[in-house]
Amino acid sequence: MATTKPRLSSFSRNLSAVSSSQTPGVKCGPNGTMFVSSGIADLDKILGGGFPLGSLVMVMEDAEAPHHMLLLRNFMSQGLVHGQPLLYASPSKDPRGFLGTLPSPASLKHDKSRDRESEQEKGLRIAWQYKKYMGENQPNFDSHRDNKQDYCNEFDLRKPLERHYFTRQRVNCVGIQDSKNLAALQEHCASFLAQHQRNDGSCALAGRIAIQSLCAPQCEHSNMDWEMLSFIKSLKGMVRSSNAVVVITFPPSLLSLSSTKRWQHMADTLLSVAAIPDEDKELAKLLSGYQDMVGLLNVHKVARLNTQVPFILEATTFSIKLQKRRFLVLECLNQAPVDGSSGSSYGTSGSCSGSSKAGTLDF
Repeated sequence: MATTKPRLSSFSRNLSAVSSSQTPGVKCGPNGTMFVSSGIADLDKILGGGFPLGSLVMVMEDAEAPHHMLLLRNFMSQGLVHGQPLLYASPSKDPRGFLGTLPSPASLKHDKSRDRESEQEKGLRIAWQYKKYMGENQPNFDSHRDNKQDYCNEFDLRKPLERHYFTRQRVNCVGIQDSKNLAALQEHCASFLAQHQRNDGSCALAGRIAIQSLCAPQCEHSNMDWEMLSFIKSLKGMVRSSNAVVVITFPPSLLSLSSTKRWQHMADTLLSVAAIPDEDKELAKLLSGYQDMVGLLNVHKVARLNTQVPFILEATTFSIKLQKRRFLVLECLNQAPVDGSSGSSYGTSGSCSGSSKAGTLDF
């Protein structure tokens, strides 16, 4: 009797993707895409998992407020906490001094207390008769919380990052203020990305490149529009075949309109930050929680690698808030109540139709 061969399925498990999920700070996504965290949990959720490896992220700065530094600091701190190599380029004379301003991850005890407070603030108000029964069957998410922290940490903006994170040999700081052109920076990026080439689809260690204010006026190459565009195009081609992410911030007000459009087109993920006036009474009437906002974040483009399906965002503009003046959070913009109270924005009558006149269907 002939032995029957086992039936083989046409679908096979991608072992390289499974093994790559064990890499610190790297998460597997759909279509073989691997993500690294932006350092902000809310931004990771908005972008569908974080920044994809091999992508170019560009952040448009605001001339009135340095909110782009908040995003850049969290991005760099998250990589250093995970032990990922970092290349930082800055137009300042002492770029390594910027490492002293990076935030430190909050303690786990503080995170749990912060979660309980946020649940009390955002949770639904339940009658005490039902709350006492639901409290007995609440699951324990501490283990899931610990796993989440392995990918994205909460950073305390008031607490500087400990020195042992950035005194390693994996941190390289480059100053671009005195450079006549971008050739030296391109060589640094090329040598850095050559160490993180994607060979067999697996990821042993992810790298991060952070370039601050590429077209800063103190740099000699700030008026070389075509050279800067050529540098971005070359950098995007190099990072596409590597296990790294590049984040570039630039002030669009210093570029021409045509150059700004070209830079935006080159980005895989395009973000912009905007300042909020201190005393804008009209805006305060329209938005709830206006007094807690420090700025706005706009998502113009989301990276979609290995797929042609677009990523649909529920919202494109988010408020930047500092919770307890320490933690950076992003929230959707909510319209303030019409009458300025804390009740429903559709009126205070409590009727089904929302009309202020009492009717037979009011209850």
